[in-house]
Amino acid sequence: MYNYEYPRPALTVDCIVFGLNAQQELKVMLIQRDIPPFQGQWAIPGGFVRIDETLEEAALRELQEETGIHHIFLEQLYTFGGLKRDPRDRTVTVAYFALINLVEQKIQASTDARAAEWFAISNIPQLAFDHNQILQVAIARLRSKIRYEPIGFELLPQNFSLSQLQRLYETVLDRPLDKRNFRKKILGMDLLIDTGKVEHNVAHRAAKLYKFDENKYLQLKQKGFNFEI
Repeated sequence: MYNYEYPRPALTVDCIVFGLNAQQELKVMLIQRDIPPFQGQWAIPGGFVRIDETLEEAALRELQEETGIHHIFLEQLYTFGGLKRDPRDRTVTVAYFALINLVEQKIQASTDARAAEWFAISNIPQLAFDHNQILQVAIARLRSKIRYEPIGFELLPQNFSLSQLQRLYETVLDRPLDKRNFRKKILGMDLLIDTGKVEHNVAHRAAKLYKFDENKYLQLKQKGFNFEI
């Protein structure tokens, strides 16, 4: 058996999952820890990487075990290795983030999570470890990336109105957008498919419903197309 000359830090993964509710409010999934350290405190879902799994496999496993969320695409965000970020041991964590339609995922706390809930990003409690810092990095990445990649559509239902799409961007970017310019730009990209359907059970005039043409976007991207809001 090989003996390492240097001590090895522990390795964990953390998963920042963003969702948009029916009121177009941006939320993040948090779990309430049921074990020390920080027992009873809210945290980002995550845990230790097993010796026989990849980082992404560990992230998906921990997310499903602690929240019930599964079958989602995770993107690696950043590696955090502060010397005192974990009171138990020298621990390095690899953070992942994801965007989901909040309505399509049911959550249920299990394993070492006492509870799992969606929190508005405008009302985040003090989190365990350095998770407040990790969350702020994830929010900054989301606000940057949503402007040059069509990742925001992951937060919407399959069929959506132009008003829903604009409110999504305004919510994530935390600033108002000119309605006329936004619609001119998004429709000019020719990436939305008119479904032929309209909104139902709304107090205002029913708006057209669209869906994102992912195949067309991928084809255009290969030709150098630049998505930018």
